[in-house]
Amino acid sequence: MRAAILKPGRTDPARYLEIADVSRPAMRPGHILIRVVACGVCRTDLHIAEGDLPAIQTDLIPGHQIVGEVVEGETPELPLRSRVGVSWMGGVDGECWYCRHGMENLCDQPAFTGYTIQGGFAEFALVRADFAYALPPGLDDVHVAPLLCAGIIGFRSLRVAGVEQGERVGLFGFGSSASLAIAILKAWKCEIYVATRGQAHRDTAAAARANWVGKEDDKPPVQLDRAITFAPSGKVVVSALASLRKGGVVAINAIHLDQMPAFDYDTLLWGERQIRSVANMTRQDARDFLKLAHDLRIRPEVTMFSLDDANSALLAVKEETAKGSVVIVP
Repeated sequence: MRAAILKPGRTDPARYLEIADVSRPAMRPGHILIRVVACGVCRTDLHIAEGDLPAIQTDLIPGHQIVGEVVEGETPELPLRSRVGVSWMGGVDGECWYCRHGMENLCDQPAFTGYTIQGGFAEFALVRADFAYALPPGLDDVHVAPLLCAGIIGFRSLRVAGVEQGERVGLFGFGSSASLAIAILKAWKCEIYVATRGQAHRDTAAAARANWVGKEDDKPPVQLDRAITFAPSGKVVVSALASLRKGGVVAINAIHLDQMPAFDYDTLLWGERQIRSVANMTRQDARDFLKLAHDLRIRPEVTMFSLDDANSALLAVKEETAKGSVVIVP
């Protein structure tokens, strides 16, 4: 099969990935082999390529927003030729304290698709059957791909922040994940305040009918009940914290964050304000969000790239030049 393989140590973004012919994955018990029909490109893929996350294995095939068709290893829930989605969480041990207490997203021995195990920047992928999700027919292949990480993790961020219907919610940074979360917030009748860099992102937020849109250093005109940060910046977390009412919550939606700057406890954190990190997702998060996305008919804007242009796809994410989410179509 053809695959895009990460070559660690390369500093030119146009050469992070090498397109090559490799062996198709061999079947293993408890797994299914899928033919990849689309794979979203996530900022986490960029963090992996640029070494922000430590290299786990050599000759890695990235990609963890996979849409595919089952071609081998069918199960009663996932018959041959059925459409499935695969996300960042590729497996858990099922035995650690966290798994036994309903917190599999914090598993001590997790597997991450496209990071610790091979991912979807390829023509085929081998995945654990119990971490593949049957896709509703109303979600087409290309447009469902970005939902499988950006969408699910954005949804979990709303849960971690404790968002309730009708609240004032701030989104700090406005990439793929935030643009998908805004549709849910609208359905929940929340007021939405967006602070983000880049005129294109601000235009997108305004077109999505946010109640207020400002630049990254602007402060929302009201105190917020909840805030979610999407930029990998500690400075942005402090800005979000400064916008909260007493008892409010900031949820940090970032797998990698630069250093948190010092901030004043008395004015920013006191009053039972909280900062919470968002770590991965659970399978229930995925199922709940995919049903919600189907019911709300969430259909993100996408820019497609071929597998041969996988480096260009990563560069588009890095430079934020693509319209909407970036998707590789083998």
